[in-house]
Amino acid sequence: MLQDDTSPISIVNSNKSLVVLDLSLNRLSSVPMWIFGVHGLVSLDLRGNYLEGPIPDYFGNMSFLKVVDLSFNSLNSSIPISLYSLNHLQSLGLTGNYLQGEISNAIGNLSSLTHLELSYNELQGKVPASLGDVCKLKDIDLSSNGIEQDVSEILQSLSKCGLESLESLSMADNQLSGHLTHKLGQFKILAYLYLAKNNISGPIPLSIGELSSLKVFDVSENQLNGTLPPNFGKLANLETLDIWKNKLNGPLPPSFGQLKNLEVVNIGKNKMEGDVSETHFSNLTKLSTLSASENKLRFEPNTSWIPPFQCEMILLSHWHLGPKFPHWLKFQKKLFSLDLSHAGIADVVPTWFLNLSTQFQMLNLSSNQLTGGIPYLTVGNIVDLSSNRFSGPLPRLLSNQFYDAFPDPFFSLSRNLFSGSLSEFVCNSSVTSMSVLHIDTNLLSGEIPDCWNRWKKLGILNLGNNNLTGRIPSLGDASLQMLNLRNNSMFGELPSTLRSCRDLVLLDLSENHFSGRIPAWICDKLSNLMVLSLRSNNFVGHIPHKICALQSLQILDLGHNDISGAIPKCLRNLSAMAIKEKQSEHYYEGVTFYSNTETIHFLMSASLVLKGREDLYSTTLGLVTSIDLSANSFTGQIPKEVGTLIGLLSLNLSRNLLTGNIPDSIGDLKLIESLDLSMNHLHGGIPSSFSNLNFLNHFNVSYNNLTGQIPTATQLQSFENSSFMGNHLCGPPVSKSCSTKGVPTDASKNGENSGRSKVNGFYVSMVVGFVMGFWGVVAPLFFIRSWRHAYYGKLEHIGNKVYVFWATKCI
Repeated sequence: MLQDDTSPISIVNSNKSLVVLDLSLNRLSSVPMWIFGVHGLVSLDLRGNYLEGPIPDYFGNMSFLKVVDLSFNSLNSSIPISLYSLNHLQSLGLTGNYLQGEISNAIGNLSSLTHLELSYNELQGKVPASLGDVCKLKDIDLSSNGIEQDVSEILQSLSKCGLESLESLSMADNQLSGHLTHKLGQFKILAYLYLAKNNISGPIPLSIGELSSLKVFDVSENQLNGTLPPNFGKLANLETLDIWKNKLNGPLPPSFGQLKNLEVVNIGKNKMEGDVSETHFSNLTKLSTLSASENKLRFEPNTSWIPPFQCEMILLSHWHLGPKFPHWLKFQKKLFSLDLSHAGIADVVPTWFLNLSTQFQMLNLSSNQLTGGIPYLTVGNIVDLSSNRFSGPLPRLLSNQFYDAFPDPFFSLSRNLFSGSLSEFVCNSSVTSMSVLHIDTNLLSGEIPDCWNRWKKLGILNLGNNNLTGRIPSLGDASLQMLNLRNNSMFGELPSTLRSCRDLVLLDLSENHFSGRIPAWICDKLSNLMVLSLRSNNFVGHIPHKICALQSLQILDLGHNDISGAIPKCLRNLSAMAIKEKQSEHYYEGVTFYSNTETIHFLMSASLVLKGREDLYSTTLGLVTSIDLSANSFTGQIPKEVGTLIGLLSLNLSRNLLTGNIPDSIGDLKLIESLDLSMNHLHGGIPSSFSNLNFLNHFNVSYNNLTGQIPTATQLQSFENSSFMGNHLCGPPVSKSCSTKGVPTDASKNGENSGRSKVNGFYVSMVVGFVMGFWGVVAPLFFIRSWRHAYYGKLEHIGNKVYVFWATKCI
């Protein structure tokens, strides 16, 4: 292995005819200078080293070079002009560096060039028109750069030489725009076309049928629309068709069945619709991958149909395949990935399919109407049977050949009718190395067994919405990120064994019968918590002040318990609620699985009660910030420190015993969408600062002792009268209008004049009362002497008593 700047002069001198030099994978950090002394060098390979900085200009002096490969280094700066002077250069490889700037128009000087590989750099600008003057080019790879150009311009410039040599064109993952024009049909010997991950729009031109040599057509992840051309069947050599994630519509053309060399079909995530018949697959004997999910195609072949292919992957989610279970799958002996979710199947899963499933890496039958029981199930990487009508006990789990290759499977039986105990499933399963286990929303009963010590890799456990009872067992050494036991019938105090689940991000124990105090160790040990929901239980005592140490907490739901005391002022320390930017990407990554055609991403989810209703949040869960302390026994005032939580979207303090004024600082929560302070003993007015709450769409301060005028010209005028009832408020939207001093008047009955007369009558009555009271007492004393003497004598007697009392005290 050569070291940096090695200078074996003897080697150079004794090898004057050295023409090929391979220094790849030698950990070189710079190009050895002695190389430039080998003047007859024809081929230089420096791939896979640690070369940094710009490409040396000295390359321009090596006029005999035909092959230069500097791929997979850390070279930066722009491509030097000196490289474009190598008239004999046939292959230039600069893939996998950090090269910047534009490709120079001088590239047209490389008249002998056949292979140009500049992918995975940071090149920008346009492809120079002079590239079309390099008529011997066979392979152009400019993928994964920042090239911005109309794709039709590129096709136009490359067509200048008569297109007799170009076999491969790759410009995937750039910023190409525009339409594919009829020029595409002129590339007669083009075999590989990669234009994925751009912004190309418009239809696929009819001229594509003229590319008789085409083997790979990849235009996935663009904005293509229209239908597939009817002459697609003319692409007799096509092996891979990838049009995934576009806006193509219409039916699959019948000529599709003529593509006898087709191996990989990826047409998923489009808007295609119509019927697919057996004819569409009649000659596809080499087909190994059929990925066509998220279209609206219908396929109902004859029950006796035997497919001509043996696929390894079939993904037909959102097709209409039912109502019978597809019998033709029985003949697929190599299948390891199958997705028939949302396929309109309403049938019993046949026994032959359960035997077939021993080979599955990925199986998704979710969101159908499948019925019956499942006695056993083999587990590969992903198994999703959720949202069906499966019944009976939970299946016995078996592992298969893929279980060892993918040891952290995802398993979901959610939203079915499975019943019985968890014990057999959890304690006697041969498959325990799962990352995700969803068995929520079934009819499971009994206690959660205490045998989780083998499930060490479990990251997400969801047993919510069942009929489970008993206490929370020890969860062993599980690396749980999410624990959901929501809506069961579990009881007891929270066990201290939960403190070992230090990686918990989401803890949802709501709607059970848990009791006791909220333990302080939740705050000490579960420091990564973002979601803490203990709603609708029997918790008592005060909120532990240490809860304010949960720096990542974005959702705190303690509603519907019997928690008392004051709301801690230290809530201001919940820093994740005190910033406008959310951290969902970091904390809600969930678990990612990979298939041959796409990445499958399972996010954490939680049911939250916001804006007066319960909804399931998954993709947006990390964007929600909420505090719900409703229906408890909190006393004292609302701490003004709540106003520092400027990222808060929802605050619910309703149905407590809170007193005092509404803090003016709540007006600082400018992002808040839901605010409920109803059914307390709050008094004073609604702060004028509420005029800042422009995003409010749920608001309630009803049944307090609030007075005064509702701030006008605010979002508050958009709410119903019911949001303010049970107070002494006036002004829109309530029916009572206000006087000039904010005193409520009954304007609906008497109008403005009546209001004025009542005010004037009040002052007249006050004056008359004062006069009558004054003269009723003073006049007799003034005119009757005996009354006057008795009155002053009494005052003197009282004064003497007071004097004696204080004199005694002083002695």
